[in-house]
Amino acid sequence: MKIKTKLRIGFGFLFIIVLSFGLIALFYLNKLSDKSKVILADNYESLNYVSAMRNILDKNPGVLNQQNTQIFEDNLKKELDNLTEPGEKAAAEKLNVAYNQYKKSPSDHVKENIIKDIRSALHSIDQVNMKAIYHKNQLANKTASSANFYIILAATISFIILFTFIINFPGFVANPLAEFSSAIRQISRKNYKQRLHFDNKDEFTELANAFNGMVVKLNEWENSNLSKIKSEKSRIEAIIAQMQDAIIGLNEKGEILFLNHLAAKLMNLDEEQVIGQNADELMKKNELLKRIIKPETDDKTLKIYADERESYFVLESREIRIPNYDDGEEKTLIETEKSAGNVYILKNITQFKELDEAKTNFIATVSHELKTPLSSIKMSLKLLKDDRVGTMNEEQTELVENIKEDSDRLLKITSELLDLSQVETGNLKLTFAVTKPEEIVQYAIDAVKFQAEQKSIQLEINCSTNLPKVNADIQKTAWVMVNFLSNALRYSAEKSKVMIDVLQKDKFIEFSVQDFGKGIDEKYQKRLFDRYFQVPTDGQNKSGSGLGLAISKDFIEAEQGKIWVESAIGEGSKFCFTLPVVE
Repeated sequence: MKIKTKLRIGFGFLFIIVLSFGLIALFYLNKLSDKSKVILADNYESLNYVSAMRNILDKNPGVLNQQNTQIFEDNLKKELDNLTEPGEKAAAEKLNVAYNQYKKSPSDHVKENIIKDIRSALHSIDQVNMKAIYHKNQLANKTASSANFYIILAATISFIILFTFIINFPGFVANPLAEFSSAIRQISRKNYKQRLHFDNKDEFTELANAFNGMVVKLNEWENSNLSKIKSEKSRIEAIIAQMQDAIIGLNEKGEILFLNHLAAKLMNLDEEQVIGQNADELMKKNELLKRIIKPETDDKTLKIYADERESYFVLESREIRIPNYDDGEEKTLIETEKSAGNVYILKNITQFKELDEAKTNFIATVSHELKTPLSSIKMSLKLLKDDRVGTMNEEQTELVENIKEDSDRLLKITSELLDLSQVETGNLKLTFAVTKPEEIVQYAIDAVKFQAEQKSIQLEINCSTNLPKVNADIQKTAWVMVNFLSNALRYSAEKSKVMIDVLQKDKFIEFSVQDFGKGIDEKYQKRLFDRYFQVPTDGQNKSGSGLGLAISKDFIEAEQGKIWVESAIGEGSKFCFTLPVVE
């Protein structure tokens, strides 16, 4: 039977119960009303007629006049027509006989005796009707009690039936829905053995059969993919175990989810025992694990003693984000993301570190060895230019001048390479001294003054007065200014100007050199301070080694300062650095 049919039958049954109760109540109320009408109709009229005749006799003792006689006869006639109770007819006929005798009697004395008979007959009629009223009242009360009893009985039976219906009928719909809800929750927990069984042959039964079919398909899908998932898991674990990098994985609760053999070896841990343990507890006993998970500095390079030698590793960490579905029972599914944990990777860069050190040592050795012959070449060039050795023609003088320029350039490059090797090996030595910013600027200007005069470039100095002193290496800081000024002069047009600004900003002194040349494209500005990087040129300007700005950056940062560039095509470039003032 369909659910719609069952609902119709149920509500039809309720309608019949309510209708039956209404009909029963209406029947007994009508019956009680009929009894009441009987009491109020015939007996009341008879008593009214008798009362009217008695009033005439009371008002006219003795002989009745014509008007009173007419009234008396009218009421007597009405009474004779309204004989409804047993005994009332005999009393009424007795009254009629007595009244006829009264009319025929000639003597007043006889009439008085007859009036007594009339009064007796009237009294008899009164008694008959009063008894009848009492009897009918008793009958009406009995009928009312009976009606109340049957109405209450019908109401009680209807209430019991309706209450039972209200309690049980909603369960017809709610119980299957509750079973469906419970089954769906079980399926959400991957309990694919859950089944629903209904034998009512209605829509719920059809829905249960469809649900059971869906569960079977889900179970088949789960079983078919479980082996694939296990296989993929084993393969991933094998890949992680054989990787040359140390890998550690934590879940969202901070527990060790996995770590490969290399990671366990570096941290001296048993990989089988630590799986599932809390990382915070392990960090209390393992300093290296603490440095990996909660590093105290931004330096990602770790030096670890492993395989009886010092090895270098670069730390990389990644937070794993996965889709999250908030499956509240009464809420719409909302797709968000949540953290599934973190993965930490230690990449072994020992080989690259060794190669870098070998490169640095090679550069330092070659640069040191080149400085001696270059110095000898410069001395020889100086002697050649002396007239006491001999006079050179114009072509020879030009060749010697070119050799001198190339020698100076080579000597500058070897000096920069030596400085770079000192920085890379950590042997950079700074001689700090408290000095005025003006002295550093003047030292640099004196060094490039001749070069500026050759191109007729004006050096414009804008230096604030009463500047506080700085604690810096004068020579190396001046070298940075010289490098800025040399680049500015190289890329400035003849008869232009270069501006040098020195001013205080908060607790720092800012040094800047600004030219009005072609400027630097924005895509190159981020790499200007990288080693060996050179901005592409049009061939008109000789390029250097690409180390000047990189070494300048190392010098300034070693002095707790900051270095940067501001430039735009067609507007020139402004190179700046800051140094902290002396408190």
